[in-house]
Amino acid sequence: MKQSSLLFLLLLLPSSLSFLPHPFLPPRSLQTPLKLSPTHVSDFLTSLPLSEVPVIEFKDTEITSYSKNSYYAILGLYTLSFPGLWSTIKRSTKAKVKRKTFITPGELSNGRSLRQVAGEIMAYFKANNYEVSSAGETIKFKGLVAKSTSQAFFLTFCTALCLASLALVLQISFIDTKMPLIGGDINWFYLVLLSPYAGVYYWKSGDREDEFECKLVESDDQMEVEVNVLGDEEEIERMWRKLELEEKGMVKVEGLLD
Repeated sequence: MKQSSLLFLLLLLPSSLSFLPHPFLPPRSLQTPLKLSPTHVSDFLTSLPLSEVPVIEFKDTEITSYSKNSYYAILGLYTLSFPGLWSTIKRSTKAKVKRKTFITPGELSNGRSLRQVAGEIMAYFKANNYEVSSAGETIKFKGLVAKSTSQAFFLTFCTALCLASLALVLQISFIDTKMPLIGGDINWFYLVLLSPYAGVYYWKSGDREDEFECKLVESDDQMEVEVNVLGDEEEIERMWRKLELEEKGMVKVEGLLD
């Protein structure tokens, strides 16, 4: 106790002298500031008995928590949206059929005649490995769409991300769940190992056969040719861009790079 009291007085001595009146202070040349190095303080504290060392208690006065209602609401929304993954995998093996109508200027408006438009459409589908299955008022094409390696890898990647997020949710929800019989902790992230099966499912579905229907109608004044198509949405998108058609009822806006 005497040593601790002495250290306390030594620490207060310089500040206490500053409050004395000026006549009582020694000359400035005789004033020597007291310097205590960290080594001296450390040596002093280590020399104290354990009974005299102050004990500092840390108490957690605030308990951090989260809203369970919000947690289960988000979990429910995630559970409802997760089946969209299976729908994406299933739809990857089938064509997304759409019906659209396009127009192009006719022969009398410095455009193309009905016969010329029909020839360009026929040449386009022939170049993309389609064959004419029936020719009449409506021309029907059939083509074999080969399976894509990039599509298989894309489905695997998307499935891996979805399963990883699902594993994170399960890891938080069932953190104390033990494996049956064995009794060890469950690592839900092993679900990611199932992601390659999405690519395998797509690849085993093989090549698909697409059908495409096309009907041409020329206006009475031969100012416009109307092209009605029914087929895969992606193929329709490629076709109207290649043949420079314009969708009926839509206004084409030129891009900055066009």
